[in-house]
This record gives sequence, structure tokens and C-alpha cells, in this order.
Amino acid sequence: MTLSALRAPPALRRMAADRLSRTAGAAYRFLRKHPAIRRALRPIAQRVFPSLVSFHAAHIPRHDYEDWIARHDTLTAQDEVAIRADITRFPRRPLLSVVMATYETPERYLRAAIASLQGQIYEEWELCVADDASSATHVARILDEAAAADPRVRVIHRPVRGHISAASNSALDLATGEWVVLMDHDDLLPPDALYELAAEIVAHPDAQVIYTDEDKIDDRDRRYNPYFKPDFDPDLLLGQNLLSHLTAYRRDLILSLNGFREGLEGSQDHDLALRATGACGPNAVRHIPRILYHWRQQTSRRSFSQSAMARCIAAARTAIAGHLAARGVEAAILPAAGIHHRIVFPVPDPAPLVSILIPTRNRADLLRVCLDGVLKRTDYPAIEVLIADNDSTEPDARALLKHVQSDPRVRVIPQPGPFNFARITNRVAAEARGEILLLLNNDIEVIESGWLREMVSHAVRPDVGAVGCRLLYPNGRLQHGGTALGVGRIGGHILTGARRDDYGPFGVLGLLRSASAVTAACLALRRDVWRQVGGMDDINLAVAFNDVDLCLKIRALGLRIVWTPFAELYHHESASRGPDQSGSNAERFRREEDFMIARWGDALLNDPYYNPNYTLKNANFSLATPPRHDRRHRTAPRPSTRLDNI
Repeated sequence: MTLSALRAPPALRRMAADRLSRTAGAAYRFLRKHPAIRRALRPIAQRVFPSLVSFHAAHIPRHDYEDWIARHDTLTAQDEVAIRADITRFPRRPLLSVVMATYETPERYLRAAIASLQGQIYEEWELCVADDASSATHVARILDEAAAADPRVRVIHRPVRGHISAASNSALDLATGEWVVLMDHDDLLPPDALYELAAEIVAHPDAQVIYTDEDKIDDRDRRYNPYFKPDFDPDLLLGQNLLSHLTAYRRDLILSLNGFREGLEGSQDHDLALRATGACGPNAVRHIPRILYHWRQQTSRRSFSQSAMARCIAAARTAIAGHLAARGVEAAILPAAGIHHRIVFPVPDPAPLVSILIPTRNRADLLRVCLDGVLKRTDYPAIEVLIADNDSTEPDARALLKHVQSDPRVRVIPQPGPFNFARITNRVAAEARGEILLLLNNDIEVIESGWLREMVSHAVRPDVGAVGCRLLYPNGRLQHGGTALGVGRIGGHILTGARRDDYGPFGVLGLLRSASAVTAACLALRRDVWRQVGGMDDINLAVAFNDVDLCLKIRALGLRIVWTPFAELYHHESASRGPDQSGSNAERFRREEDFMIARWGDALLNDPYYNPNYTLKNANFSLATPPRHDRRHRTAPRPSTRLDNI
């Protein structure tokens, strides 16, 4: 009997998966209601978790999401009254032109899409529809009926099919509003979608582009798979269409760009997003962290982007290449995270000198592996290695330190005294000659040779202040994928324990992206940036959180922190000195924690790259109950999250 003969039927497998998901959800809800049990299990979970648990990309169990919707994303009659009252306080009411292209749209879906627009609480809108020569007679009939019944509906019937870009431009020609809102012909808007857009427009008159969170909807109008997005991230927009649904643009901005480009069908929205954000700049892009769009999926009728995926990917890469070329950037575009994209930025020629700073004490076994990878298995032509020896006493460590100095690229700089990571790093950085500084723990192990080239390619970019990388536990599970602020009071590594081949929710572990902070276990930055922020705080943050503090200071300069999954190394975390939260380290850890809260305050609760619909109880992209942001129409205050209660 073959193995395939023993496999359960698909229906049974789905039933088993659903039952397992429900069981896991029930266990999670039980632990959420019993914090004492959760705290008791936490030490065990932290030991077992990286070895046994994996995360599944873009997956929040349906029943959990449905429960969350019922509790936190369903408008009541009182909400509608409050929204209408808020609208009366607007100093102006911008007209929103909803642009839609139709083609052979199933009758039920088209009627539902129009009905969802007509059900908007904010009424200052117009629907601009271009039908792309549909042969199904019901399409024209429904559109003409809607136009006859509602003067806000404007329709043009194209005599010849031109595909989505041409049809969208025809619809755009009908628009008279200050803002253009993009909507597909079979999708749905929640009743407060246009109100939220209008309120954002009124509150932020300098905005040029606004986008929101989104989820999917099936044939039975059941919502699932929410995409709670980060605030605007130009690197993530290169990797995927971050803006997607729902997106609104100032009409004069779209017109200045000549609308949608023909020939890029399937990725015409991504192309427009790249060109528009490039034209207006990141400060004019606003994000509303609410689900304001339901994208219809799982139907018998597939969209162009689903049925012609290869063409859509090729069109996206054409759009990305054009965007980079317009900025004078020569970069390669490669596949990444399934259907997404990796941008390989160039390293200057000649390559800038990188000063690799490695604090160490004893543990020759770790340092030997680290240096072997850096000196013998790193494909980068210009490095110097500065080893900060913090009172090594073991004979094998002292022998290793003496031996490695025979390599002209290596210097050993004695740093005696109590362990103070920040002070040691500051002092050694002052001895560095490189244009780029690379902070590296002695318990890092190189996996592949191109890691440093990847990090330098981003560190030299003028809008980037620091670069972090993908760190794995020795068993191959994820240790560091960027830091989410506020988790564990200060910040936590996202999705710790994920499988090495797991891209994470919506590619978060497989794409270059911005982060609020990255770990100094392997961090690259320009020496001039280091000097501008004064290095690390070696008085108040001797050991813990000095990297988070460093990154926040860099961001205060207006520079971004980026994390790349394309530089990947092993990290034997704290193997040479032990954990921070045990023994004599615990008191010092708490002092440093309290100092960070005093210095940065609410900034630690408002990570722009970790959506407020995610909880701060962990960094696993779990739903926040309730969400960590207030609805703008709800004026009654609710208890705010306090850092000392997390």
C-alpha cells in the first residue's frame, strides 16, 4: 500500500484542521481569561516554543476573527448617530469620486458593490463607472438603473474592450471630486469607509494619498484573512502592493501622473501607488488602521490578477523597475516570499570599509566560530575586525585572541571592567576607521557569504539610518525578525520560533521592510549616523535596550530602520553571559526598563510598523482585544493601556 493511499480525504483533512484550529483557539481564550495560569506556563513555553511552534503566513483563525468582528468591528445604531454628528462638525465636506471599472461582473456582486456604496454614512460621493464592453446585458442594465435612480452615479459604456487600465482611465475622466477612491466591481465597503476617509482628509489637509487595512470576503459574504498593515513603508511597497485596498488619491495628483498606465494590467494599482507616493513623498501618505474594504475572493469567477498571476508579477516588476529608474537607482529585482519581490540594491564601487565591532569575554568556542565566518566565509572585500576583550581569563580564549591578530584585518582592543555593552561598543567604535560600523555579537555564526554585502547595500542608502538582519536559533527557528515596540513593556522580537521557510503574515518575514528597532546582535549603520546620535547610552542602558534606544534616536533624525531577511545568520543568544532576567541581572534589567519608559513614554506604545489591531501581549500578530486605537467618532474615553501593566 502506498503512502498516498493512507491519506485522509480532503474533506476529512479540512474537518480535522478546523477542529484543531478551534481547539487551539479555545486554549488561547482559556489562558487569556486565566492570567495566573498563563504566567505559570510562560517559562515552559519559552523553552519549548522555538522548537515546536511555527507560524502560518497570513492566518488568523476564522472563528477568532469573526468573534473579534462582532466585538470590535460592528457598527451599532449609536455609532451611526455619532458618525453623523461628527460629520456635521467637519469644516468642509470633500467630494469623493469612487472610480470603478466593470467587466462581465456577476449580477449579485455588482448590485452588492453599488449597494455598499449607497449605504455609506458619508454622503458626499459620486460613483464613476466605466463598463469595459461587457457582453452580459445585465451589467449595462444595472448601471443604467443605478444612474437613473441616483444622480451621484455616473456611467460610461466603452464600445471596445480596453482592459482594466483603459477602463479605469475612462472612469477617472468622469470624476469631479477632490479625491479619487479606487473600488473593484465586486467588492464591498463597510458603511463608515468614506466617512473615515473624509475625516482623515479634513484632519490632514496636506495628505495626498490615504490607504486603509482590508480583509477578504467569500461567496457567502463572510469576512476572513485581515491585512492589518503598517504605516507607510517605501521598501515594503517595492516588495508588494502595500496600499492595495482601500486607497484614495488627490485627483490632481493622479491627473498629473496621467492616470493608470496601459500595459501593466494586473499590477496597474501597484504601479500607480509607486508613482504617486514617489511624487508626493512619504510624509504626504496617510494610513488609517481600520478594515475599510472587503475584497471578494473564493468565488468561481477569478479576477485577472488571480487567473494570470505570471503576467501580473511581470507587470509589477516592470512598474518597480520604472520607479527605481526614475530615482536613478540601478537595482536587480528578484522573486521573494512567493509572489512578491526582492530589490537588490548596489554596493558602491569601491566597497566602503566596514568596521566589525565584536565584544567578547572568554568563550573561545563561540568567538572562533564567529571569526571563522567573518574572516573566511564572508564575500565582502573591505573589512576590519575590532575585538573588544572584556577581561578574558580562560587560556583558550587568550590563545585565540593572540592568534587572530596575525590577520592584518584584526585588532584586539582590551576593555577591562564590569560588562557594559554600550560603553564597550562606544569605545571600540571610536577606534574604528570604517565608513560603516557593524555591531556583532560574539555568538553569531555566518550561514551564507553574501550577508554583509546585503547589509551594506542598505546602510549606504541616504534615507536609511540602520540595518538589521534575520537571526535564527541554532535549530533553524526564527530568533529575530525585527522588534515590535511595546511588547514586554519595551519591545519584543516578532514571530519568534517561526520556521525558517515561513514568510509570515503577508510576507512580513520574507521581505525587506522598515522596523522601529532591530537588535544590536547584528546591526549596521554609517559612522556619521552613529556620531550624530552620540552612540549608545552607556550610563543608563549598560546592557539591555541600548539597541532599541539607539534605533529610536536614529528615527528621531528622520531616518528609517530597515530589516532584511536576505542577510541570515545563526545567533546563540546570550550564550556567553546568560539571560538578562535571572539572578543578579534582574535588578539591572528592571532599572534599564524603567529608564526606557521614562525616556520614550508613549512612543513605545505606538509602533508605526506594528498595527494597533495587534496585541502587545506578544509579538505574534495576534488580535488586540480591544484594538489599541479609538474610533474617531467615539468621544467617550476608555481606559488607556499602561506600560507598567503590560
